[in-house]
Amino acid sequence: MMLRYLPTLVIGLMLLAGWEVYCTLASVSPLVLPAPSGIFRALFLNRAEIGSHALATFLVAALGFSLSVTFACATSVALHFTPWAERGLMPLFVISQTVPLVALAPLMILWFGFGLLPKILLVILVTFFPMLLSLLSGYRQTPDAFADLLASMGASRWAIFRRATIPSARPGFLAGLRISATYAIVATIFAEYAGARQGLGIYILSAKNNFRADLVLSAVVVSAALTLALLGLIRLLDHLTAKGPQVRRDA
Repeated sequence: MMLRYLPTLVIGLMLLAGWEVYCTLASVSPLVLPAPSGIFRALFLNRAEIGSHALATFLVAALGFSLSVTFACATSVALHFTPWAERGLMPLFVISQTVPLVALAPLMILWFGFGLLPKILLVILVTFFPMLLSLLSGYRQTPDAFADLLASMGASRWAIFRRATIPSARPGFLAGLRISATYAIVATIFAEYAGARQGLGIYILSAKNNFRADLVLSAVVVSAALTLALLGLIRLLDHLTAKGPQVRRDA
């Protein structure tokens, strides 16, 4: 398993080493571009404060992401069984993705205040569409022969959906989870950046205003780690659900 990630690890270490050497030889000011050693030193020295902000960000992202997945699954089922609704609503879902976050996040804060709700809504808006699209695309991967066989045996539309369509949509569902997970943390931080009391977004804003590039990049490192943690949980889910229940056969 580790050999699979060895090239990525080697390239990453080479980039960090080149970055460190450049900052040292070129005498770059830490106010402009801190070296990786300075970033990790700042992260270690401020680990308690950054950790509390990171926890707040992760909880909001996880809650918003979970609600987004739930809504996307329910919506995808409804649209699958009502094609006319899919044709009517899909253009609206596409249009919703064209609204820039830089305009949407302040509006959410203006409408719903500085509490939890605007951040969760922004995460849902950003992650909902990739999940919905992946699920609908996965439903269309159902083998026609399998669906026709079940129909010839008298299976209802719901039975065909449960026994053939849902298993066929599993790869698309997991792909949508991975895509949406990469957006969840970013959307949460952006919402916090626009206005929040706690979280990596407000921490980055405070560090930027104090000209602490090392703290800004430390928060970026933590946000990347949170995204990787979400992706790791999805990979674990993929592993745990890769094999269905074993069919017991009596001798």
